[in-house]
Amino acid sequence: MCFEKSKWLLLIAIAAAIVIVTALIAERKKKDSFAVNTNTMSKGFEWKAPDTNQIAVAENGQLIRYGRELIAHTSFYLGPKGSIAATTNGMNCQNCHLEAGTKPWGNNYSAVFATYPRFRERSGTIENIYKRVNDCIERSLNGKAIDTNSREMQAISSYIQWLGSGVPRGTTPAAAGIKTIPFLKRAADPTRGKMVYWQNCQRCHGPEGKGLLNTDSTMYIYPPLWGDNSYNTGAGLYRISRLAGYVKENMPFDAPQKSRHLTDEEAWDVAAFINSQPRPGKEYKNDWPDIARKPFDHPFGPYIDSFSEQQHKYGPYEPVRQLQEKMYSKQLNPY
Repeated sequence: MCFEKSKWLLLIAIAAAIVIVTALIAERKKKDSFAVNTNTMSKGFEWKAPDTNQIAVAENGQLIRYGRELIAHTSFYLGPKGSIAATTNGMNCQNCHLEAGTKPWGNNYSAVFATYPRFRERSGTIENIYKRVNDCIERSLNGKAIDTNSREMQAISSYIQWLGSGVPRGTTPAAAGIKTIPFLKRAADPTRGKMVYWQNCQRCHGPEGKGLLNTDSTMYIYPPLWGDNSYNTGAGLYRISRLAGYVKENMPFDAPQKSRHLTDEEAWDVAAFINSQPRPGKEYKNDWPDIARKPFDHPFGPYIDSFSEQQHKYGPYEPVRQLQEKMYSKQLNPY
């Protein structure tokens, strides 16, 4: 009897285990099918921001319009004197995502709805749009994450979804995000960058990089580039390659459209100068759980390679990139 009972208990346990494993596999497949594989994204789709006049006739037009307003005038609602909450540093989302996230190569939102949820190496997890937005709030606005169920988050998400509603799933339009510019053969030079800053940037952002506030100090006309009210050391623009690409395509902001913009060299150097200045320091211990996937210009170790934090921050980058790729490839194929 005891033997028969034990046998049945074992069979029941095995059956239960099979059910659990099958459910886990199904859930994983569901997540994988929902999350975009960034390795298979197609590029080159021509995107034009939809006409804002169409927001009024959209199904949730009021929420979309509020989302656009939050992107354009974030500080009025969430800044130090915010009407909703005082949770951010006073910058607006569109200080980094130009023209409310619609400008080509202005860090626009064209690809967001089409490519999220997606796996991101920085967190080592599949992230949704809410996580991505809160990342920006915590890092670039040096603030506190907002409730994903709040009207504000739902409005921002609705606006981003509306902007990308015509983009095919899994595609990244041309001129999305920030342009990648060629590496310098030398390290980016903050000293040279200081001269570029004085000639091209300080008339808007000020000699001390503090930016320019409006008359009632509720938001910035031109954002601070360093100091207590600027983006913190965990922000994407704290990587010099990202800031250089952004500057190259969009600055000086007040320059006539057909006038000469900065050279690649000037963009790299001024980005190095700006990111060598003091700003809020914020440590994200869970960033880059696989250190082999840290970007070549991530300025904080540990690294898979033996290059210094100094070279990771300022370059020259090509030796770093080449060695990282070689070591990562070897890690994937050790034999």
